[in-house]
Order: sequence, then structure tokens, then C-alpha cells
Amino acid sequence: MTIDILMPLKDTMHTISSGLLIPTIAILLLFLALVVIELGGLVAEALIRRSRVKINVPELLESFQREDAGEIMDEINQSCLFRRQKAVLVELIKHNNLPASSLQALARRLLAGEELHYIKITNRTDLVTRLGPMLGLMATLIPLGPGLIALGQGDTKTLADSLLTAFDATVAGLASGGVAFAISKLRKRWYDDYLSSLEALLESLLEVIACERGIEEQKTQDA
Repeated sequence: MTIDILMPLKDTMHTISSGLLIPTIAILLLFLALVVIELGGLVAEALIRRSRVKINVPELLESFQREDAGEIMDEINQSCLFRRQKAVLVELIKHNNLPASSLQALARRLLAGEELHYIKITNRTDLVTRLGPMLGLMATLIPLGPGLIALGQGDTKTLADSLLTAFDATVAGLASGGVAFAISKLRKRWYDDYLSSLEALLESLLEVIACERGIEEQKTQDA
């Protein structure tokens, strides 16, 4: 009785697992292609970083303290900051007429937007890092069932094909996961540096704007 119930369940499970082999291999190939594209993007980013003069953040902060908002905007546009960093700082300066609390909220929102932008970039390789080895293991185990059956029947050709598929899937999963992990780690280090520099510059701008407002209020009171 138990065998009669178990056999249809086993057949169903075998059919499902066999049907998952082709989608799993297709996703692994997609991951490999994505890793190659991301590796090319990483090389391009590295070349851009190398071609730029290293930004002296302390010196830029000191120049902010000696200039007004208009001069600071010119200083930002002429600096070696990255395009997205310049856009954020200029956006904050454009809205320097907002109340202090609103201006601080805008600065936090701009910084959060940059963080989200970089998180989206690293999420792609983070996904491959997690799923690549898992799918590689799936595509390794699925062909082993038919391979073991073929071994019991003395069919060495089917066994060899199953083992070849299993080993190729393992290599593809580990390779895509390993390369994606390295790309994510390197990019996160770069992006953390971008964001920390941007945060310091935003705080300095807020101080300069607050100081200018204090001077203007003092002049109004004196008048």
C-alpha cells in the first residue's frame, strides 16, 4: 500500500527535478554572460578612476569655507569630482533658500538617493554571488540521478554525459559566483569612498549656507 502511494510521488518529483535542469543551465549561462558584462564595466570604472586626479577632500572643504554659494558652485564644476557628486552638490546649492531643516532633509535625501543608486549596481553581482553556486549545485545533482541509473544498467555513455553536465554546471556556478563576489567587494569599497566624500562635502555646504544666513540676519538687525 505504501509503495503504491509512494511511486506516483517519486515519479512526480523526478519529473519536476528533470524539468528544472534546462532552466537552471540557462540561468547559469545568463549569469556567466552577466558576469562578463559586469567585469567589463568594472574595468571601465577602474580606468576612469585611474585617469582622474585624486580628489583632495580636505582642501576642497577648506575652499568651501572661504567662498560664497556662487563661488562654491564654480569650484565644484571645475573640480575633479565625479559627475554624480557634482550634480548632488549643485542641487543642494540651488535650493539654499530653503529653511535650515528642509535643507538638511534635502541633503539627506540626496545622499540616500546616491546610496540607493550604488546599491542597485552592486545588487546585480550580489545576486549572482548568492544564486550562482546554488544553481550550480542544482544542475550538478539533477543529472546524477539518470547517471546512477545508467551505471546500474551498464550504460557508461549516459553516465559519462551526466557526469560531464554535472561538472560543467559546478564550474559555471562557482566561477560566476566567485567573480561576482570579487566585483561586488571592489565596487563597494569604491562606492563607500564616494559616499563618505560626498557626505563630508554636503555637511560643509550646509555649514557655509548656515553661516551666510547668520551674516545676512546680522546685517538686517544692524540696519
